[in-house]
Amino acid sequence: MKIDAEILKVEGLISIQAGYPFRGSIEESEDGEVLAVQMRDVDLDHGVKWSDVTRTTLAGRKPPDWLTAGDILFVAKGARFYAVCIDEPPSPAVCSPHFFLLRVASQGLLLPAFLAWQINQPPFQRQLQQAAEGSSQLSIRRPVLESLTLFVPSLVDQQRIVALADLTRQERHVLNQLIHNREQQLQALAESLVHAAQAGH
Repeated sequence: MKIDAEILKVEGLISIQAGYPFRGSIEESEDGEVLAVQMRDVDLDHGVKWSDVTRTTLAGRKPPDWLTAGDILFVAKGARFYAVCIDEPPSPAVCSPHFFLLRVASQGLLLPAFLAWQINQPPFQRQLQQAAEGSSQLSIRRPVLESLTLFVPSLVDQQRIVALADLTRQERHVLNQLIHNREQQLQALAESLVHAAQAGH
């Protein structure tokens, strides 16, 4: 499938900001009105698992950048750099400083879901690995991320790619479920062999 694409810099297409500046650890508050998304809440295949996100109360006076549908959380530290495009949060939400919050400046040129997909693909991952800094823990600085290159096809082609990626994700989920079910069947069979043998003695 041949697709034409423009070569564009991240800077100018996307705004990049750090997550909410929590001081120290995020304190859980059962009646807190704000959800604080942390690394453990994010999965490359499933996005943000909102049911597990910690509720908290924000202490700072600075108004936060509330997360909205189409925002992209980019993991900029650690062994693996990746991005997830989030759906609409169930209540007001922020992300921790471990993320960069990416927002597409013009969705008439670039779809957020396509941007997240491209960040996670080998060509962009190679750029990230070459640009990463640090000895004990690799990280990507904001100016470095802004200097990287995107390959942007038409919106129609972006939509086709996103739909194909979604289908692949669904197929992977179904296959994993089938494998899990088969493993459970085999385990049950093994247990029944033991019981049958013991009953025969």
